[in-house]
Amino acid sequence: MLPEQQHQLISLLQEAVAGLLPDAAPTILLERPKAAAHGDVATNVAMQLAKPAKRNPRELAQGIVEALLAHPQARGLIDSAEIAGPGFINLRLTAQARQAVIAAVAAQGEAFGRAAKTGEKVLVEFVSANPTGPLHVGHARQAALGDAICRLFDASGWDVTREFYYNDSGNQIHNLAVSVQARARGVQPDAPQWPADGYKGDYILDIARDFAARASVQAADGEPVQASGDLDNLDDIRAFAVAYLRREQDLDLQAFGLKFDNFFLESSLYTSGRVERAVQTLIANGHTYEDGGALWLRTTELGTGDDKDRVMRKSEGGYTYFVPDVAYHQAKWERGFHHAINIQGSDHHGTVARVRAGLQGLDEGIPKDFPAYVLHKMVKVMRGGEEVKISKRAGSYVTMRDLIDWVGRDAVRYFLIQRRADTEFVFDIDLALSKSDENPVYYIQYAHARICTMINGSGEQDDAIAAAPVDALVAPTEFALMQRLSEFPAIVRLAAQELAPHHIAFWLRDCASDFHAWYNAERVLVDDAALKLARLRLAATTRQVLANGLTLLGLSAPQRM
Repeated sequence: MLPEQQHQLISLLQEAVAGLLPDAAPTILLERPKAAAHGDVATNVAMQLAKPAKRNPRELAQGIVEALLAHPQARGLIDSAEIAGPGFINLRLTAQARQAVIAAVAAQGEAFGRAAKTGEKVLVEFVSANPTGPLHVGHARQAALGDAICRLFDASGWDVTREFYYNDSGNQIHNLAVSVQARARGVQPDAPQWPADGYKGDYILDIARDFAARASVQAADGEPVQASGDLDNLDDIRAFAVAYLRREQDLDLQAFGLKFDNFFLESSLYTSGRVERAVQTLIANGHTYEDGGALWLRTTELGTGDDKDRVMRKSEGGYTYFVPDVAYHQAKWERGFHHAINIQGSDHHGTVARVRAGLQGLDEGIPKDFPAYVLHKMVKVMRGGEEVKISKRAGSYVTMRDLIDWVGRDAVRYFLIQRRADTEFVFDIDLALSKSDENPVYYIQYAHARICTMINGSGEQDDAIAAAPVDALVAPTEFALMQRLSEFPAIVRLAAQELAPHHIAFWLRDCASDFHAWYNAERVLVDDAALKLARLRLAATTRQVLANGLTLLGLSAPQRM
């Protein structure tokens, strides 16, 4: 059902209930029955109300149905109703109500499924890779999830900011610098004198050569960094290597079709004094204590569910890694982003409670569930029935660029979105390359391309198709397809609310399936001119909604395949 039809039906059901149980105030939920034979929409409102009202649920359901069908406004919406099981109410829509989606899509076009601006804003932080190497498959999953979630919030009327947080401080950056220094001096990664925690990918050699050649690099949001060529100056090597890899990651993101609104450097939290101010605030607010020469945060007392207190400053000096995260999220809040979402790997699970605890300890009125998190699990890459683990460029892992080069951007995005983020996923390269119904990307995009070919070859003008009456669309497969199309706005809302773009991926697959079933069951280019135009109009409507859904996932809608 279309959203406005849902609102109308809920209002009619509430009115029917009020006539039978004046004091009841039910929450009426509508759902689509699992079997099409059971109707178009169902509600359990009678079962919900029967026990407190001390009524038989089937008898109460019968009373609700009779009152509903007697209402004048229900006649154009509800065709029939039946009571099922212990008191479910199953409803069938009229043909007119089912066909209403065609006019709605024609009126709204690309805006179908989108909501009006709400004035709310949200900051979505994702990818946030250390600038120590190429982006890997995990970063690719974050990129796909994060960008799709941003698109869903944008479609839901929010103002969205995409942010990339660079961890450009700490031991990993030091290891990067000494790795480049060693390679520039001719030390091979398998040599005994290679740094113990050094990076071994071929990209280290590329950085070393460019540093020695005194090259210049520039990241998307930074000033150019000129290599000095001085192999004894580790600070120069570090600055050049970080800028070099930030530029490489920028190119990876461009290949993925992703652009960030803001880049935030971890180092800036130290140079601006934010980390130290946050620590001093926590101390002043009485949320810390000294023990064993270390400074501890009383996370167990701050109501975020942490199971033990956490070290903030180590006994040998230096802050633990969650402390700058507290300062960073305080900065998000102070920048006016009171809704924030982080897309991170599941290995960050342990930091959630302690970061939230630190924010509570600042006593700035930040909610306990700030920020929201989407934690994704690992991705295993398979090719030819075997797991792929090694990339020469990276040295020890499959990169985002590898995936894009192998199967293309669209397949990477869809495959990494099509499962819940908290489930492990096997990326099957062979499946992603196949041109078969088993490949969901091909299956969905082929539906869109098939419609384009059909309309272009129909000999009909677009204006004639757009103006065609649709009352002749009454075949079961046509009703099923129109029902699927009408559900799209609700699926967009659900996916945004649950931070779950896989709902869109599933819906697209189901919509393509409904289209192919209709196309195979009903001839479109028939001799009956009115029926031909009506079916072409349904096809054009399907094309538009498929394109809208593909756009939400950052995928293209090809006209030929």
